[in-house]
Amino acid sequence: MADTQEQIKSSIHAIYPDSCEKVYQAVNELIEKWRRETFPQYRRIDNSDVLMITYGDAIRREGEAPLAVLKQCMDAEFKDNITVIHLLPMFPYSSDDGFSVIEFRKINPDLGIWDDINNLNTNYDLMFDAVINHASRESAYFKGFAAGDKAYKDFFITADPNGDYSKVTRPRSLPLLTPVETASGKQYIWTTFSDDQMDFNYKNPAVLLEILDILLLYASRGARFIRFDAIGFAWKEMGTTCMHLPQVHETVKLMRAVLQSCAPLCSIITETNVPHADNISYFGNGHDEAAMVYQFPLPPLVLFSFLKGDASHLTEWAASLDPTTADTAYFNFLASHDGIGLRPVEDLLSDAERELMVRETLVRGGQIGYRSLADGGEVPYELNINYLDAIAGDEADVQRQAQKFMASQCILLSMMGMPAIYYHSLFGSRGDPSAYKQSGIKRRINREKLDVDVLLSELRQSGTLRNLVASRYKQLIGLRKDLTAFHPNNLQKVLNLRPEVFALIRGEGAEQILVLVNVSGRQVTVQSDFTGTDLVSGEGCGSVVNFAPWQYRWIQMQ
Repeated sequence: MADTQEQIKSSIHAIYPDSCEKVYQAVNELIEKWRRETFPQYRRIDNSDVLMITYGDAIRREGEAPLAVLKQCMDAEFKDNITVIHLLPMFPYSSDDGFSVIEFRKINPDLGIWDDINNLNTNYDLMFDAVINHASRESAYFKGFAAGDKAYKDFFITADPNGDYSKVTRPRSLPLLTPVETASGKQYIWTTFSDDQMDFNYKNPAVLLEILDILLLYASRGARFIRFDAIGFAWKEMGTTCMHLPQVHETVKLMRAVLQSCAPLCSIITETNVPHADNISYFGNGHDEAAMVYQFPLPPLVLFSFLKGDASHLTEWAASLDPTTADTAYFNFLASHDGIGLRPVEDLLSDAERELMVRETLVRGGQIGYRSLADGGEVPYELNINYLDAIAGDEADVQRQAQKFMASQCILLSMMGMPAIYYHSLFGSRGDPSAYKQSGIKRRINREKLDVDVLLSELRQSGTLRNLVASRYKQLIGLRKDLTAFHPNNLQKVLNLRPEVFALIRGEGAEQILVLVNVSGRQVTVQSDFTGTDLVSGEGCGSVVNFAPWQYRWIQMQ
């Protein structure tokens, strides 16, 4: 407790040097209030943990609460495989498929009620989204601010429309400032993402205290993990990029210390879709900031490897990763509700290599999202495409589609860190281009809602793409949870055997697993100094190992 108090005091002094004693007292009063509540007993992550990312209404049945239907589906098919469910924003919202939150403490009635969250939590640990960079313009916060309510004075950032914002990092090709009529006249509000997402002003300690109260509510309601959406944008200073500023890092440290005061193993995960060095900076010193960070380079690097049939770039990047501490881990994913980000590989792939990914995305039915540059130009920001389509959309045969796609997913399940699987990947879904055509929202290509009865039927029908993908996931996850080599913090040694094969060793001593994945559509042979049994196929493997196209092996070494 002394350590958390020292961190709280230190961070508050760094963020609010002119009012640190007053803020420190208010934060501790908040902590004392929440200590009267009962918090779940969370545990540390291990090799049994596999997470699924989903919307609360991704799986539906007419007349039933989607959150209840989600539990029915997962219990029926994946209860023994998935340990954690990440619920994307499940609160009342006005736009952006949940990320313009109106009310942070209520469950969207279209999804269910808090009791449905409690029921889901009986069989699965949960990750909640904390969308704490901004709030909907329909929120009580912003309505009060616009009306001149003193309680919400300075809750949002007003700015001079004639100011110089050329250095500000822009994730979207939309105006940075939004004019709004308020009780004080027209004001220009900072809106990083859209004119419906009004950025909070963390320079006002009242904003911090409100958000801390919300985070403690989430931890008390069963959030083993709390995802900080777009946290890198949370603090603004004119003349800077307004991205990853020191105050942001101190705010994350403070939030972690406050959560630990009440729920010691409730973990923060930061979502920062940026180059790798900036991303891992949110680990802090390995003990004082985020418990997990997204591995944003992984999705585009794996995709590029399969497009080229060459894993060289992936191998080089994976070999550069530093080990994590006992208090941190990489959050590995390949697909998500957003697109496949290109910013994280701007320093890893050439312009021509990224352009290849853009072209193939368009050929395979996807779209491209762009971001604005300081000079007024635009560059590709993300690939909006279902990940199975991106990897295997050029294959007509369902068996080849499943084999190629699952080779990519084997990499996800093998890497150092905790794996997270998007619901459409777990279910072997294809993309939904019609959703983009109907809405104009590119990301909806990969956000289709599914009828639970149709889904379950297709998952259980032998030979369907859904059945092939799900059954292979179950096999790999079933193996993984019994292999301590795949503990998120265990040793990872990357091997450079040949360009077509991504290879690494997980674990040490008698528990070692040799991971070999052929990213090409060619027959290849690998020579190594290792022998053992391939747990995937059950075959013995000598020092010369043959691979069919996109074959993957987990070799228990002798």
